[in-house]
Amino acid sequence: MQAGQATVTPKTGAGQVEMIRSLRVARQTAIRARTQAINAIKALLVTAPVELREQLRGLPATMLVPAAAALEPGAVTSPIAATMLALRTVAQRYQTLDAEITILTAELDRLVAAGDNPDRLHSEAAFSMLCGSSPIQASSGKTVRHRLNRGGNRQANAALYRVVLVRLRYHQPTKDYVVRRLAEGKSKQEIIRCLKRYVAREVFAVLQEMRQTNSTNAT
Repeated sequence: MQAGQATVTPKTGAGQVEMIRSLRVARQTAIRARTQAINAIKALLVTAPVELREQLRGLPATMLVPAAAALEPGAVTSPIAATMLALRTVAQRYQTLDAEITILTAELDRLVAAGDNPDRLHSEAAFSMLCGSSPIQASSGKTVRHRLNRGGNRQANAALYRVVLVRLRYHQPTKDYVVRRLAEGKSKQEIIRCLKRYVAREVFAVLQEMRQTNSTNAT
């Protein structure tokens, strides 16, 4: 506050949130490296000898990687043996990275919460503002409307957006809501803003339950 009296306690910048940040860096780099590995495998197949290309061509990644990792090139005395060794090496690298990502994802799932000071999220509205899903007044003249919030934590906002996209495709109540709001003259962006706000409300309720459970266990 400008008066020098803060009304909330900021996140500490040390502890759980730093643990999450470190693990995310490791996971993101592993994901990029894994993508490079599968791209390298596919590139090698393009120029691979015909018999090897026919053996592996068209396989999905879930089958291509183990098949390539199981290749036995023997002595590298021919182009096909060299390609087999290259494919096996890169495929095994992919599997190692995939195992790393699984471990890191499990740890992140265990640690993820509303930062290292969830108590600062004193209300549903505060959480919505943090996620950039709170409505922003955009009325003009006789038109009363709100627009998408471009502020807040963009990663949290992106997570809400992905939830909304999935619901738009698979969740019938959400589909029905969109049809009704479109009939009322709402734009697609305005509807998404509303849906993100609803999802933020649900997530905040879950966080509250988790905090109460943790408090009970601590006592």
